[in-house]
Amino acid sequence: MSVLAASSPIPRYLRVAQLLRQRIEKGVWRPDDRLPSLESLMQEFDIARVTARQAISLLAQDGLVESARGKGTVVKAVHPKSMRLRVETSLAEMAKAYRNDTPSLTLIDESLQRPPQVAAEDGELVGQYRHLRRVHSRENRPYCVISIYLDQEIFNLAPDRFRKETIIPVMLDLKTIPIHRAKQTLRISSADIETSELMEIPLNAPVAEVRRIFLNPTNQVIYLGEITYRADFIDFEMDLRV
Repeated sequence: MSVLAASSPIPRYLRVAQLLRQRIEKGVWRPDDRLPSLESLMQEFDIARVTARQAISLLAQDGLVESARGKGTVVKAVHPKSMRLRVETSLAEMAKAYRNDTPSLTLIDESLQRPPQVAAEDGELVGQYRHLRRVHSRENRPYCVISIYLDQEIFNLAPDRFRKETIIPVMLDLKTIPIHRAKQTLRISSADIETSELMEIPLNAPVAEVRRIFLNPTNQVIYLGEITYRADFIDFEMDLRV
């Protein structure tokens, strides 16, 4: 599915700029990283040179990129993170919910990825991660887009299952995986261009963004999941402690 569908009323340079902005905000490109050349952007998005220049110009106006002598266009800064609501639950209950749910999984990207961007308080990084990006659907209706960063050594234990099943039950089934601590945060946001098209919802429709991290006993991040849910497909039920 093209994120630059011809039927969209939004100008192509705005859509390209939004996609590039998302990559910066999510840490795909970090401060001082060089952006792809105009030729690379033209090929990736099937756009004209002037369109690519307009998109980069918008990022520069927003203070996200700048021209650096001898390096081309580099990332200057990322947007500050907003406050997040913490949701209390148990890993066992979460796994139980996923075991009873068998969505259709569509893998849209898989690669060996450099470590994801995490804060110091999130834990230490392992050497290499397997990155899986996919869309989950139920009754032919997509309801979430998920980016998964899984310790490559753990992925190698059951690659077929990790590709075809929801991740958390598989991790708990593999008794050798030491999950020492798990945490998640929830943020209410709005659908960007890519997620609106992948989940077939209007641009800027309300969504819930969930970020999950599993740590091993040595405080290393062995799993990071970044999930965007469409609002009309989810309910969050929380038991309040008294």
